[in-house]
Amino acid sequence: MRLTKFSQVMTVSILGLLTLSVQAQSTGVVAKVNGVAIPQSRLELMVKASVAQGQPDGPEMRKALRENLIAEEILAQEAMKKKLDKDPEVIAQLEVSRQAVLVRAFQADYIKHNAVSDDTLRKEYEMLKVQMGDKEYKARHILVDSESAARDIIANLKKGGNFAKIAAEKSIDDGSKENGGELNWSPPAAYVRPFSEALVKLSKGGLTEQPVQTSFGWHVIQLMDTRPMEVPPFEEVKQNIQQRVLQREFATVVQDLRGKAKVE
Repeated sequence: MRLTKFSQVMTVSILGLLTLSVQAQSTGVVAKVNGVAIPQSRLELMVKASVAQGQPDGPEMRKALRENLIAEEILAQEAMKKKLDKDPEVIAQLEVSRQAVLVRAFQADYIKHNAVSDDTLRKEYEMLKVQMGDKEYKARHILVDSESAARDIIANLKKGGNFAKIAAEKSIDDGSKENGGELNWSPPAAYVRPFSEALVKLSKGGLTEQPVQTSFGWHVIQLMDTRPMEVPPFEEVKQNIQQRVLQREFATVVQDLRGKAKVE
């Protein structure tokens, strides 16, 4: 379970759209299947998607993608023969796919015409540096689903209970329980507010006296250590900051459109 708070603007990643265009400019035909042409533009779109996922462009990849497109065309034609394109559920799925493509196209168009200036990115970078603070914290926690259970754990720990063992047995945080409840080195801003506020009040080795409630449940937190925060240079995180700004700005666009739309 991650404690980091973030907002998903849409189901499609803005970052992915920075590197993958939905437009394919190539012309020509890849192959014909029973007289039906598979356009070159469809292959180029598949190549772009594969390259965006880290696969190198080359003859072997293109050959494999061509074979996939041929197989898909054959199967699609068979589906049409069986009139599966008339099935209400299939029609609904096709409409959902069409809508998703249009959403991606709108997002790509927004990115194309709304470049984020370096000045804006640097201001965002400086703001994030302030928010992150000058320290990183190494903490461990035990997450349970009730305040009473958390209080029992605190009492047990004060009597000498083994934190790692209790975390492994009782914590509902699958991401940390097997590691004795340990979390990665992180600044306070990486955690939801009640958790971070409790964390920064602890001294090294200190344990929260009271259970800390967040949207995830009830936490028992122990501070293991602190160290100076090392902020990565601007150029190293520039793309991530660009994604952050674009997501925030695009969310505003979506909200504005939602407000203007007539929804009944």
